Amino acid sequence: MSAPIHPVLLCGGSGTRLWPLSRELYPKQFAKVLETESLFQSAVRRLSGGRFTAPVVVTSEPYRFIVSEQLAQIESAAQAILLEPEGKNTAPAILLAALKLSESDPDALMLVAPSDHLISDLETFHNAVYQGASKAEEGRLVTFGVEPDRPETGYGYLEVDSSLELKSNLSMALVRFVEKPDFEIAEKMVASGNFLWNSGIFLFSAKSIILAFTEHQPKMLELVRQAFQSSVDDLGFTRINPEIWTNVDSISIDYAVMEKSQNLQVVPFDGGWSDLGDWASVLNNSKSDSHGNGFSGNITQIDCEGTLLRSETDSLQVVGIGLKDTIVVAMGDAVLVADKSMSQNVSTAVKLLRSKNVPQATQLPRDYRPWGWYESLVVGARFQVKRIVVNPNESLSLQSHHHRSEHWIVVEGTAKVTIDSTVKLLSENESVYIPLGAVHRLENPGKFPMVLIEIQTGSYLGEDDIIRYEDVYSRG
Repeated sequence: MSAPIHPVLLCGGSGTRLWPLSRELYPKQFAKVLETESLFQSAVRRLSGGRFTAPVVVTSEPYRFIVSEQLAQIESAAQAILLEPEGKNTAPAILLAALKLSESDPDALMLVAPSDHLISDLETFHNAVYQGASKAEEGRLVTFGVEPDRPETGYGYLEVDSSLELKSNLSMALVRFVEKPDFEIAEKMVASGNFLWNSGIFLFSAKSIILAFTEHQPKMLELVRQAFQSSVDDLGFTRINPEIWTNVDSISIDYAVMEKSQNLQVVPFDGGWSDLGDWASVLNNSKSDSHGNGFSGNITQIDCEGTLLRSETDSLQVVGIGLKDTIVVAMGDAVLVADKSMSQNVSTAVKLLRSKNVPQATQLPRDYRPWGWYESLVVGARFQVKRIVVNPNESLSLQSHHHRSEHWIVVEGTAKVTIDSTVKLLSENESVYIPLGAVHRLENPGKFPMVLIEIQTGSYLGEDDIIRYEDVYSRG
């Protein structure tokens, strides 16, 4: 019987090149970039069934409830969700997963994959994985290379033995890793026929990769092991020790281990892969019209060519006239307009916005919480109006505020409201007033999402004006 394969999904990145849809507090892996599901959810489905076990998810503290909620939405579950106190690139994250899996089975095969990639041909991809699994069982460190169809400067490359003809699912020895090249070098590499795009997907046993860290990164191994062994399980998450973790070097798995190892194997595949690393890549993988235009949301176009037009807000109509090779992405609080050839520079714009302390650099209009989400509709000097959506059978913390009072109006569903010692149910079109300083809680006892409008008034309306007395999500 073939050994099971444990998916390890990495989903801690910020994905700034897909701004404004992807932001630091809600990055692209959790967004619906191409389909009705998020990229993370698509990755979970891709690596399920057959020989695949439930995944190990490595993410960070701010995304923990997003991960658990998106898993629940597709009726899936993780065997472990490991929370990095801060992002340290791929090497420490992969090592964490290896240590976790080796607790129960040192020979466990782990398929490491980013959670924000696109793979459209699942049969070809799965065949490549199974081909690689036989090598991983022999102790090899396997990586997967994508057969290039063009010179691409946004990807790293893998060089294989030039005497071997590239053929999907035929494993071969790796000669070297090549960093992202300029266009001229990329042209030569693709023309030579012995270079593959580096997909960032790996397959090896937990024992083999830990042995590689023992040989090439002993200090990192010791620190990550200490941080893992002193971790704490909390609400289905594993919190890694932050004091030890802060001393771990931030480095990619390629630099840390793969480029130094001698037992590397490559499996080429051509399965409709893309890292969706910029908006040009999204356009290339979107459904397009006869003029190469890609559309999403409320769009009207006249005489456009090779252009991506996206409206991410129901009430926002985007109109493009005579645009060529242009990216337009509109949200309620930010609009991106860029030449398609410059789409990889969006992350530079995000850095500039951060330097100016522009909130849109990191924050979405909609703020996701473990109980649901809220968004600000109107903000004034001493008042704010929010829409709050609470998921079925969820509740906010029991809390009070120093500087604001609140008025709640239920517009959909039923709310259970606690104000000091009083508990009442509110139906649609009913309202309640929460005085400044009152201890209160909002709950949704129903089977459908509950929606209310909250009007805040006071001298300070910041989200840090919260004193929590009880919280089912163990927030401070």
